Amino acid sequence: TCLHECLQELLCIFGTGDLGRSLGQRLIQAGYRLVYGSRRPHSCGPLPPGTQVADHEAAAQSAQLIFLCVHREHYDFLESLTPQLKGKVVVDVSNNLKRDLYPEANAEHLQRLIPGAHVVKAFNTLSAWALQNGPSDANRQVYLCGNRTEAKQAVAETATKLGFTVVDRGSLSAARELEDSPLQLFPDWRLPMRLTVGLTAFFFLYVVIRDVIYAYVEQRKDISFRIMVSLANKVFPIVSLIMLSLCYLPGIMAACLQLSRGTKYKRFPDWLDRWMLCRKQLGLVSLAFASLHVLYTLIIPIRYYVRYRLAAITISQIRENKTTAFDTTMAWRTDSYYSMGVLGFGLFLLLGISSLPSVSNILSWREFSFIQSKLGYLTLFICTFHTYLYGWDKFLHLASYKWFTPPSYMLCLIVPSAVLLLKMLLLLPCVDKRLTRIRQGWERADPEDGTRKSLLT
Repeated sequence: TCLHECLQELLCIFGTGDLGRSLGQRLIQAGYRLVYGSRRPHSCGPLPPGTQVADHEAAAQSAQLIFLCVHREHYDFLESLTPQLKGKVVVDVSNNLKRDLYPEANAEHLQRLIPGAHVVKAFNTLSAWALQNGPSDANRQVYLCGNRTEAKQAVAETATKLGFTVVDRGSLSAARELEDSPLQLFPDWRLPMRLTVGLTAFFFLYVVIRDVIYAYVEQRKDISFRIMVSLANKVFPIVSLIMLSLCYLPGIMAACLQLSRGTKYKRFPDWLDRWMLCRKQLGLVSLAFASLHVLYTLIIPIRYYVRYRLAAITISQIRENKTTAFDTTMAWRTDSYYSMGVLGFGLFLLLGISSLPSVSNILSWREFSFIQSKLGYLTLFICTFHTYLYGWDKFLHLASYKWFTPPSYMLCLIVPSAVLLLKMLLLLPCVDKRLTRIRQGWERADPEDGTRKSLLT
């Protein structure tokens, strides 16, 4: 209690850089009094108004909670402050330039350097911008760890008053993990990006072989210019549809595992856990490729190749005095194809918007689940139907199988069609009822347990 009362009186920050100034500004706005400790108290640059500046020794002596906003290579001056820091809470907010730069975590090294202080690792996952402007949807959490519960509680109360949510990661041995966290580059995007790059490379090479190389070898035509727009506009929707279906496939696999096990209390395999955790990233990448498909489709009428072909066909018909009869079936097909594409992309945008934190935070769990699940499967169905309309009856024509290979759109229909079929099976009343009971906590009796009980009896 005394410690908490002292914290409300005066806090201290060692370091007057960007992070130290931003943290100080937030503390002042939250109602704290603040003193900066600097090796050059009279020439340390502009600081937030209302703060005091003193040398390290005086600043450390006046406050019970001290934020250390300096790099590890400048920790040496703390050894001379061991008497002033005894019993104080020292918050280490430092990070390194790369992983495994030192044999031990900065916070652990700091605790050995000043053994009489209570070192807490915290605030290192936040940027100076986040500290200066306050918590936002992307950085609400402050992770902390330390060996003393009272010290962590004091830091947690300060973070809460600044508007952040505190996550306690345990003892100071977790400091290494917290210090490595800011050094990771898009860790949740690695699997989606690998899938995206792999699928894009495969299908791009596939359509180049089937269209460009085939035309050059078999017909002696150079249509390599189509790589830039036509072939790209084939690859984008293919990758988008497959990535969208991969968002819903792990949920179906998890449901099948629960049905086969008869319980929801057994862990999924690690690979399935990782897959399910990156579904949002898979969906956003899919939406990005769908948007590229829309943009590329919009520029088709202004392409030189298309305008040339239209002019050539028109002139040819005028010279031959021919007219092409209006095909009602083709009109229905093309209008339906474009209509399904527009509707599917509209629903796709709704899914993407609802996944934004600022939007999802105002939705109840039932509303969010309805949009991401019910409307998500509807989006997958419409986009898959859009692709079927694009193919129409081409699969019946032998000319479509160049070098005995199926068209690319047929390959991209395999995964989404399988997902939709499995989902229909899970919606059957007998299956859905059993799955609902399992997810509500029901477990199937294990025959081995019954055998053991009878033997014991």
